Formats: sequence, C-alpha cells, structure tokens
Amino acid sequence: MSTSPTKLSAPYLPPVNLPSTLQPSSPRAHRTIRRLQSAQSLSSNATSANNPSLISQQRQQQQQRHGAGVQREPLPVQNLSIPPTRTHHRSRSNSDAAVMSVSSSGPSSRRNAAAKRVVAPGISAKHQLDALIRDGPPKGDVAEGLRELRYYVLSDGVDADNDGMSSLRIYIWLILLHAPPLSTDHYLDLIHRGPSPAYAKIRNDTFRTLATDPLFKRRVSEASLIRLLNAIAWRLHDAKTERSQEPGRSTHTATEHGSPELHTVAPLQKQPCPSTATTEGSEAGATEPGIYVQGMNVLCAPFLYAARSEAEAFIAFHRFLTRECPGYVRGAMDGVHKGLALVDRCLSIVDYKLSDYLHSKGMHAELYAFPSVLTLCACTPPLPEVLQLWDFLFAHGAHLNILCIVAQLVMMRDTILSSPSPTKILRSFPPLQAKMIRDLAVSFVPRIPEGVYDELVMHAK
Repeated sequence: MSTSPTKLSAPYLPPVNLPSTLQPSSPRAHRTIRRLQSAQSLSSNATSANNPSLISQQRQQQQQRHGAGVQREPLPVQNLSIPPTRTHHRSRSNSDAAVMSVSSSGPSSRRNAAAKRVVAPGISAKHQLDALIRDGPPKGDVAEGLRELRYYVLSDGVDADNDGMSSLRIYIWLILLHAPPLSTDHYLDLIHRGPSPAYAKIRNDTFRTLATDPLFKRRVSEASLIRLLNAIAWRLHDAKTERSQEPGRSTHTATEHGSPELHTVAPLQKQPCPSTATTEGSEAGATEPGIYVQGMNVLCAPFLYAARSEAEAFIAFHRFLTRECPGYVRGAMDGVHKGLALVDRCLSIVDYKLSDYLHSKGMHAELYAFPSVLTLCACTPPLPEVLQLWDFLFAHGAHLNILCIVAQLVMMRDTILSSPSPTKILRSFPPLQAKMIRDLAVSFVPRIPEGVYDELVMHAK
C-alpha cells in the first residue's frame, strides 16, 4: 500500500527518518528512543540512516537497503511521531477503541470527555424519558418500565414550554392510563354518526369551557370539543345499550375497550333516552353509568390541549372516564359526592383547626370543592399548572386529587382563619402551584389512616 498524502506532507519527516538507525526491540517505547538519542548525540542529518548498530536487531534490516524497503521500515516509528493526525481520522471514521486509547491525551478525546460531562446532566431526565417511551422498557420489563416512568414524572417532571406544551405528555398519559391503541377510522365513524342523545347538553356547555383561558382558546376550538364529547357520548351509549340487552347480569369489570364499570342493571325500556345525559339526577338511576354529565367538558379540555390529534385525546379521555373515575359520570355522580365527603375527612385529619373553623362557618366541601373534585382541579387556572398536576395524578393515582384539594386549603390557611367570612375566599381558589400542591399532598399520605386511604382509592370507581 502506497504512502498517503498526509504522510508525505507531514512536517515531521526529518525526525521520522532518524530513528531508523535507532530502532529498539520495541518500536513503540517512546522513552527508550529518547534515551538512545541522547546517549549517541544524534543530529538531524539523515545520512546516519545506514548505521546498522541498532537496527541489526530487526528482521527487516536487509530490506532497509532496498529502495522499496526504506519506506516500510519507519512505519512503526512514524505511528509514534504523528499519532494525532492518523488517530484523529480513524477515531472519527472507524470508532476504533484501540486508536482512541492511543490518542487519549489528544484534543479529540478531551472534547469527547467534555461532551459526556455536559450531556449527562442535561439528558438524564428528558432524553432518558424520551428513550423509555420510544424504545419501551428495558428488557421488556413493563412493570419496571412503569416504575421508572412514574419516578421520572415525580422527580423531574415532564419537560414542557411556558405554555405547557410537550411532545411527550400525551404519550406519557396514554401509557399511565393503559390506553389501548385506537384506529383513527374508529373515531371518525363515531363522528359521522351525527348528534348523540346528549348532543343538546354538550352544546350548552362547550362554549363556556375554560372561556377565560387564552392558551386554551388559541389552541382548541369549540368544534373540537363538540366532536370529542359527542363521540364519547356515542361510545358510552353503545356500551349502555349492550348492557341493557342482558338484563339482570352483574359484572364489575371493564371491557377490553375500557368501558365503565358495570353494575346490576334492571331491565330498561328500548329507547335511547336523552335523560342519560344528566347533570345531577337521572331517571336511569344512580348506579347506572350516564353518557354525559355537566363538567365533562372541563375534564375533556386538558386532553385536547395536550394531545396532537383528536383521536389521541378521545382514547385518553375515554380511558380516564371508564378506568379512573367511572363514578364521576354515573347518573347521580355518586363518586363526586363521596370525594367531597373525603375532602372534609382528610382536612380534619391533616389540619383539625382549619377544618373545625370551616365547619363552624357552615362551610363544607359540598359548597366550595365540587368543581375541583369533579374536574380534578382543571377548573382552576393556569392550564400549564393543571397539566403538571395531572402528570402527577395519572402517575400515582387520580384519587390523590382529594389530597391536592386539601393541600390548596392548607396553602390558604392563614387567609381563611383571618377572615370572618371565608365563603368569598373559597368561591374561587387561587392560581394553581402544581409543584407545591404535589409536595404537600405527598406529605399528607403517611398521615391518612389506612381505612380512609382505601376509601380514597375506591371513591371514584
């Protein structure tokens, strides 16, 4: 193989020819070469290249006298003389581990080391979380992957901009909600069916959904809200119709598509009665799932804001309703009322003085916390803080929303206790501070008795 242009034009050619007379038994021993050069007082004159005193130890001595052999012999020494030029090229093109070790003191290796030091802290959360979602759990261990995902959400949070937008959030929610894949065509089929039995109720609510939030209004149209809520109503209506065809059958498990929890249903008249779209009471009964209740429009809003498509928002919202809080959308919304009672109980456990003061003023959770329980605090701005709070709730359980409401009351403690009439204060909660609320809620968990905590977990089921 002929010599490369880099070798021929290298500025160290005179020193390269000199060691041909001093070739030691180990051509890569730098310090041996320098000791021999110092002992024999070598000059830079290339005429000493024919001195056989030391190179007689080399098997290639005889080839040194041939014209073709003169360029082959110095190659090991040349590797020592100009390692940065060759190793820099090889380490970039071939990623050769051995060459990288030779040039470990060069600028290239220092640059790589510096890059690692800079990247490691920066990518520990965002990029590792991105890799976990993109590539799946390590070694296919789903349980371990979910634990790791929950840890990232609690410790580092979901990376987002000032508007709360994140490229990962909706996929994190879908994973944490165990949402099955959904074909977009299925969502479109529900849309093309036209108005559902709850359509009139939906239209009465959608125009005022987060009406004062400019971020939501800029990103989500009322038409999107109507389509999604109407599709949800059709999906719940179909599940209800299927159950009505099997009167008296009792089952408490979700279908493969994540239908609401089913209860013993009495025989129903064969009519898609709009009364199932209820706000408080329902002719269909308190234990029967409805297809729309007032407040679902606010619950739906964060899903549409965070999702990249209506189909993604649809399956996430449907899974949330039917898996996390089916009791919130039943006829009489019994899950919401159980949650309100738990707000009072948990507040009395965490802060008895504050709880007693509110009760002395006739302020029970039914009067001030109904929207916060029903919407998982989505009724309280700002929306980016709502999304952060929902990251935590989906990761560790939507039942913790009750403790998040208690945390907001504790944060207002001084203002409430100093007010002779706390009704005005609790009429609208102050802006959400997701991280502080989350930290307080987590600190309350060890103080909640086991029986009460079990009720927290099950109140929305």
